[in-house]
Amino acid sequence: MGENLVIVESPAKAKTIGRFLGEGYVVKSSYGHIRDLTKNNDSIDVAHGFEPKYEVSPDKKKVVADLKKSADKASMVWLASDEDREGEAIAWHIFDTLGLSAGNTKRIAFHEITKNAIVEALEHPRNIDMDLVMAQQARRVLDRLVGFELSPILWRKVQGNLSAGRVQSVAVRLIVDREREIAAYDYRPYFRVEGTFTVKGNRSHLRGVLDKKFATKEEAHAFLTHCIGCNFAVGHIDTKKGTKSPAAPFTTSVLQQEAARKLGFSVSATMQVAQSLYERGLITYMRTDSVNLSSLAINTAKQYITANFGAEYSRPRQYKTKSKGAQEAHEAIRPTYLQNTQIEGSAAEKRLYELIWKRTIASQMADAQVERTTVEVKGDKIKEKFIMEAEKVLFDGFLKVYIEGRDDEEEQGKTASLPTLTPKEPMQCLEIEARERLTQGPQRYSEATLVKKLEELGIGRPSTYAPTISTIFKRGYIVKGDVPGRAYNCTVLSLKGGEISASTAKETVGKEKKKLLPENIGIVVTDYLAANFPEILDYNFTAKVEEDFDDIAKGRKVWNKVIGKFYTPFHATVQEKMEDNEFTRAERVIGVDPESGKPIIARMGRYSPIVQKGANDDPDKQFAGMKKGQLIETLSLEEALKLFDLPRKVGTFEGGEITAAIGRFGPYIKHGGKFYSLGKAFSPYTITEEEAEQVIREKRAADEAAFISSFPEHDIEIRAGRFGPYIKHGGKNYKIPKKADPKSLTAEQCLELINNQNK
Repeated sequence: MGENLVIVESPAKAKTIGRFLGEGYVVKSSYGHIRDLTKNNDSIDVAHGFEPKYEVSPDKKKVVADLKKSADKASMVWLASDEDREGEAIAWHIFDTLGLSAGNTKRIAFHEITKNAIVEALEHPRNIDMDLVMAQQARRVLDRLVGFELSPILWRKVQGNLSAGRVQSVAVRLIVDREREIAAYDYRPYFRVEGTFTVKGNRSHLRGVLDKKFATKEEAHAFLTHCIGCNFAVGHIDTKKGTKSPAAPFTTSVLQQEAARKLGFSVSATMQVAQSLYERGLITYMRTDSVNLSSLAINTAKQYITANFGAEYSRPRQYKTKSKGAQEAHEAIRPTYLQNTQIEGSAAEKRLYELIWKRTIASQMADAQVERTTVEVKGDKIKEKFIMEAEKVLFDGFLKVYIEGRDDEEEQGKTASLPTLTPKEPMQCLEIEARERLTQGPQRYSEATLVKKLEELGIGRPSTYAPTISTIFKRGYIVKGDVPGRAYNCTVLSLKGGEISASTAKETVGKEKKKLLPENIGIVVTDYLAANFPEILDYNFTAKVEEDFDDIAKGRKVWNKVIGKFYTPFHATVQEKMEDNEFTRAERVIGVDPESGKPIIARMGRYSPIVQKGANDDPDKQFAGMKKGQLIETLSLEEALKLFDLPRKVGTFEGGEITAAIGRFGPYIKHGGKFYSLGKAFSPYTITEEEAEQVIREKRAADEAAFISSFPEHDIEIRAGRFGPYIKHGGKNYKIPKKADPKSLTAEQCLELINNQNK
């Protein structure tokens, strides 16, 4: 064993650091946290200052034993976990659990895994920062108290297997509130007018947008009437030169947003890939609020830009962090070696690295110089004007490398350039079109815009966004999906050749892709918490708690006093709610069935949302499951009645009836006691007898192709599966070892494999 033991969180990080340290150093991984709060309800001693009770996780006992053995032999132990609250807490837990002494234990931290950074850290060690540790402990204790006390209430009052959390519940509320804003939004029609013009000697068609919108078809038609026989000419021309400046280097949340826009990455995928890049020593630490760059990075960028683009493209800058309550004075996320334009790795790693590299280099490049031109087109019979806009890049500057993404789409109409025009120059009008549109309602959140909103509200910190979003997905409170929108027929009025014509066109409003949508249970839980625990869902309260954590990290507040201030009134409310007899029915009377006269009720069932035909005390009431994406509070009577069309008789096949329905795992057909999934290929409401027969035959053929052998007397089948051959027995699947030949297995050998895997 070497003289020095270096302990980090991950094997990948250990491998990278091990390459930089020579003889006399051994680098080992703790594989993240080695201990956590105990699993039972007494994990926090409320009566004695909220003292937490920790235990080594069962899966970490071997790791701890190995680290303990190595630490006992080492003359110096270096705790090199990440440089943030979580990393500081990991270092303290290792120190405490292994029983290390302050005399031969040093804490080192670095924001990039390079040889220089590690040598620098070894030369300037420090003690464990207990303020940071206590800030992390405060968050962990508070979240455990909220979760352990609120979850049983949800089980009792709403539905089993639910959970609540200080940050996750606020995130769900944002999504629920936005869905309700959209449902309540009043889409109003208006007419947007666009003209197509040309000038003598130029074949280009120039499009201009009228500077006025009309509320009704009659107003739009009256305007077009005034344009008949109108002489058009160029009016005022305004040309201005301007600049565009590059965006700051990446912070965690901005990287998550930009990776979602440009690469289509989820927030959790971005963090996983960034973690890998960091541990391989390719980028600086990926959890940061800072936009600061080191002087070394700025100078390296200047050298690269000057050498590859020219001195005129270089403009060194230092950005200042504006994020409220920024946690640590890290650097922004940047490549550790800017001269490395490309890396080896997976496709995702290469794409994310390229994004980070471009953003960093662009931040140190000159402003782009642009020329913006606005041209008015006037008519002698109208007071309104058509506006044409163009933007020409005179000097591309940072745009040579990087253009920042947008969450919203800019309205069309701006072109790259316009021909040379002069005031009063006649223009020929080829066509004027007035097209009916609907006003744009609120947009649903994507993962990226949700992170942006949470950051704006001061809720959560860089390390919390990805796990928060992952949690609310896992709980089934939200889903990511596409919204088809609502189709409508819009009126199009066109003036061409002195004549006005009218037509209709199909348009869609509210269409969105890959957005966060609330599930029924997410809405029910949000409503219950809002009514009974308003402070948990209060944006300002949740942001204030984050500020308290920051103050603890800076040594300004005592952690258990912060917890006590919140817990006392919270616990009193919990006890009060556990004792009352109010339960959330989460049901809505939609209307009356026109055939039976019975009420139609949408409500939460035991496991999923259902529609009920008949009152709660009706012994003959019927039930139907709701489709994915349907919400209790917006389901229409027509949609509800259609749900009772299932199960539906499709036809007969081989003397047996075929029925179609929707089950727990999606739409299916049933025939001869067997179930056949329809997937996305067919709808249970419309599938024909012929299509159902096709599904059955294709499934039989697939099953036959997968069949290897069977032992019916033991209810055993050996089949070929997606991940290799397996044994099917008693409704369960069992692995077959790679070294075994599935075709030569006997019944006894199969039973032995089954018994071994059941132990």
